[in-house]
Amino acid sequence: MPNQLAGETSPYLLQHADNPVDWYAWGEAALARSREEDKPIFLSIGYAACHWCHVMEHESFEDEAIAAILNEHFVCIKVDREERPDLDQIYMNAVQQLTGHGGWPMSVFLTPDLKPFFGGTYWPPEPRMGMPGFRQVLTACIDFWKNRRDAVHQQADRLAESVRAHFATRRRTENEYEAPVPSADLLELAEGQLRDSFDFANGGFNSAPKFPHAMDLELLLRIWRRTGREQPLEMVRLNLTKMAMGGIYDHLAGGFARYSVDARWLVPHFEKMLYDNALLLGVYVDMYRASKDAFFRRIAAETAEYVLNYMTDEAGGFCSSEDADSEGVEGKFYVWTPDEIAAILGPERAERFCYVYDVSEGGNFEGKNILNLPKTVEACARLKGWDLEELATDLAACREALLAARDKRVRPGKDDKVLGNWNGLMIASLAKAGALFDEPRYVAAAARAADFILSQMRRDDGRLLHTYRAGKAHLNAYLDDYACLANGLFELYEATFAERWITTAVELMETTLKHFRDREHGGFFFTADDHEQLLVRAKDTLESSVPSGGAMAATVLVRLGKLCGRADFLAAAGDAITDAIGIIERAPTAAGQMLIALDGYLSAMPEIAMLGDHGTGETHKAIHNLRRRYLPNHVLAVRKHADPTGHDPKAETSPDLDPIFAGKQNLDPEPTVYICRKFACAAPVSGGVEAAKAWKRLEEEARKADV
Repeated sequence: MPNQLAGETSPYLLQHADNPVDWYAWGEAALARSREEDKPIFLSIGYAACHWCHVMEHESFEDEAIAAILNEHFVCIKVDREERPDLDQIYMNAVQQLTGHGGWPMSVFLTPDLKPFFGGTYWPPEPRMGMPGFRQVLTACIDFWKNRRDAVHQQADRLAESVRAHFATRRRTENEYEAPVPSADLLELAEGQLRDSFDFANGGFNSAPKFPHAMDLELLLRIWRRTGREQPLEMVRLNLTKMAMGGIYDHLAGGFARYSVDARWLVPHFEKMLYDNALLLGVYVDMYRASKDAFFRRIAAETAEYVLNYMTDEAGGFCSSEDADSEGVEGKFYVWTPDEIAAILGPERAERFCYVYDVSEGGNFEGKNILNLPKTVEACARLKGWDLEELATDLAACREALLAARDKRVRPGKDDKVLGNWNGLMIASLAKAGALFDEPRYVAAAARAADFILSQMRRDDGRLLHTYRAGKAHLNAYLDDYACLANGLFELYEATFAERWITTAVELMETTLKHFRDREHGGFFFTADDHEQLLVRAKDTLESSVPSGGAMAATVLVRLGKLCGRADFLAAAGDAITDAIGIIERAPTAAGQMLIALDGYLSAMPEIAMLGDHGTGETHKAIHNLRRRYLPNHVLAVRKHADPTGHDPKAETSPDLDPIFAGKQNLDPEPTVYICRKFACAAPVSGGVEAAKAWKRLEEEARKADV
């Protein structure tokens, strides 16, 4: 019989609906039962693409004897961390304090008043490899609860206070009256730490396992633009090149796995997450802008195609992840033998393909082969005396044939829920890629996803909801839902100049300031002021694989503040950055997005108002000319005419953009360009030639450290 999870929408929770464990979802029914029966809570947190979550389920949660122990002595709650990141961040911190490390599945024992008293991650059912067995852990917790209740509560109280202290607002120094000041010194500090931890042989930061660190790569590009020093650019070039040549990249369908277990990016942890691909798509787009190297454009385009082909919901939203496992085996879907390739390509073509993509009889992964490029295609052609153009054409055809064959395999499981925050990240990157590559399909997909969220994932009062699946949207949105979606809408505006996107982005950030802002200390809480009361109301500043909500909010507030002339937005951004200075100083590599916000905040960000028809003629060319340049710190507004009422009655205009066009007039020839800073404008220029000269000057000025 199914347990209490049968009515849930999360694929992860539904995976556990037939477990003999009497699982509950987090909610009043489970919490009330714990209080009424005076039973501790066993809280298990994971996600659908988590390999070790599946292992623990099969080993322990499907075991009738273990389930009987859990059901008799505990109230068992299963949580999808992607649906409830608020719970995950609180109890993950508790586990990290208890054990010195974290991860998923996360297993925590709570008192009925929700205070953690013991926890860990994966436990095997019986002792193994230095780990205690799950049965042992359960027996010990039962004994402590029954026979040493006072000690349990003392431990729970101490740990709860420690968790609260971790999330409390920290000041920069011992002297609480010494106000921290945002400065470019913080960017220099971050650059030094990134350089010290960089692998100059293989790319990436630190040793294995290696994660993409997308925000840090974006930050290095900005530091290169700001300073003119070549090393940050070369670090990004090496990192992105090695990743795209490695096994972490899917050479057939495009897109990236979550991380590499080795130092040279060969063996991925095979799950593919929407957020990684959103962030990396954006970095590859920006690297193409900075380098003009077509290789980075190709990887960006292939990643976008992967999302459109495999990760897009029929209704328009983007799905959350694809699993590492298929048919119960990690990576089975992705690996090859030489015979499998020869059967599809024929012996001659297969031999050449296998040489290029490191496929051998012995294999490079558990006797089989992960496709990767130990040498560039150019190097292979040179070493073998092959014609490069002919080789590249044939390899593309081979990849297409192998992909068609692979698509007939049993696919890994897909978590098809739509999350507001991750969709916001993908909307931003697809809009940016589509605008630069002049690819309307990408922009259309971004717009469709945005419309889906705004129409299907909102409450009646306009507030956002966090998750959607199977026709149901639920759970009040978190800080990063608002901030990431607003950032996506900003990019959609710059890709289309449809002003409705700015109207909605401003509304979202006004809601953010109203319900999430810490008015006493600056910065933002992760949950709204009317959210369910938990053990602590945490601030959201530290970064993990995704930007923190506070950092993304600061980023968007800077951009919207400059574009729309909103001094209140800029002030809130400054408060958020100032609130994070202590964290930036202690751990700049855990604050990449906040440092990106700082870079924008410190810059004399040009406000560009352009008058002309953005879809045709010289105005269109001037916009494309600007887009091809890596100028991260500018905002651009385009209207056909400065007066939104007298010339184009069909145009949808936003009052939020009226200030940037106020007092400006169309000049001949098109376009007319006004470049302003701090809301003071230089003399306008007109025509495509003069616009290009203006863009060139902006590039030169961007290399000054104070711009």
